[in-house]
Amino acid sequence: MNHAELSTALLDRFVRFARIGSQSDMVKADAGVFPSTESQKTMAKALVKELESLGIEVSMDENYYVIARLPASPGLEGKESFGLSAHYDTAGDAPGDNVNPLIHRSWGGTPIALPGGFTLDPAKDAELASCVGHTIVTSDGTTLLGADDKAGVAGIITMAEYLLAHREIPHGPIELMFSPDEETGHGMDRVPLAALRSKSFYTVDGGQEGELETECFNAWKAELTFTGIALHTGHARGRMVNASSMAAAFLSSLPAQESPEATDGYYGFYAPIRIEGGIESAKATLFLRDFTREGMERRIETVKTLARAIEARFNGGKVTVETAMQYLNMKEKIDAAPDILGRLERAAARSGVSTYLKPIRGGTDGSRLTELGIPAPNIFTGGHNYHSRTEWASLEQMTKMALTLIELAKEWGS
Repeated sequence: MNHAELSTALLDRFVRFARIGSQSDMVKADAGVFPSTESQKTMAKALVKELESLGIEVSMDENYYVIARLPASPGLEGKESFGLSAHYDTAGDAPGDNVNPLIHRSWGGTPIALPGGFTLDPAKDAELASCVGHTIVTSDGTTLLGADDKAGVAGIITMAEYLLAHREIPHGPIELMFSPDEETGHGMDRVPLAALRSKSFYTVDGGQEGELETECFNAWKAELTFTGIALHTGHARGRMVNASSMAAAFLSSLPAQESPEATDGYYGFYAPIRIEGGIESAKATLFLRDFTREGMERRIETVKTLARAIEARFNGGKVTVETAMQYLNMKEKIDAAPDILGRLERAAARSGVSTYLKPIRGGTDGSRLTELGIPAPNIFTGGHNYHSRTEWASLEQMTKMALTLIELAKEWGS
């Protein structure tokens, strides 16, 4: 398998995986269903079959974590093992079943009109504008594409296939893990830590070519319950307290300048994710994000203060606030193990990739793995516009990702 064949295999594998609907469901995941959807189980079984067809040792546990292992090259069995991880669920923010990938070969730089009514315009997307001449993969606009993170899944497996076809490439033992429910924030809830042999991992779940990520948000979730007083609307004056109005007033009181739509870089936010209810009771779910612990403490206290203000405004109404940590910034622990990033940077450089560090405005399974004691920086995949119907991927950038993984295997074997 040469590099052209690697690129062809990668495209074929990615398109096949993208067609398998595997969205996760946050409501079910929060309720303890794991994996949260049956379609994820179908995807996990497809991955097991794919890996077995390549002759790779693979297992799947009762929670549908798929773990595979590539044995070391002869004589390098004593080298330290490292791991690569990607999640096979896709986000629930846009439709994700019946994905129809479209391949735009040698894209000429003009806007890409999708049959579903959306357009990818390079004038509004600098990353797309930098990919003139590339093979661009999109959905048909009726669904998301699923490059998050099937680009990473396809890249890892294609790397493994390449190493099996090139036994002359020296490498130590390599562990591969594919996980469910990353998009719901529950991806590492049941990770089989005792089964993992590697003390260092890399998640392959990033975006633009060259992006390496070693820091992420601190992430908390706030669940608010608004309790009102129900009465017939014809006799409500001075007596009824509308819980839905309370919830709406609370959300309106959140700082507009600290929303996901208004922030970037190192600025955190308050993100309303879900609201439901009626007159007597309503509920709202918020995601709170900040890069510092002090900033997160401020956000939690702000939510509680605004809740008390709503109680004061709606006489007789009650608001309860429950907060829970989702994941923590991984920077401190990754900084304490600089060799992990150093190996990755050297591997990328040998692949012709110019790297740069960028904070993740979100989190990965690597955030949780790092918290659990296995440092796990994040690697680019070549996917873009995640969680949307205008999601796209560059085959050339995906190929650079796969080549970087191959060089990373060499690096750990040296």
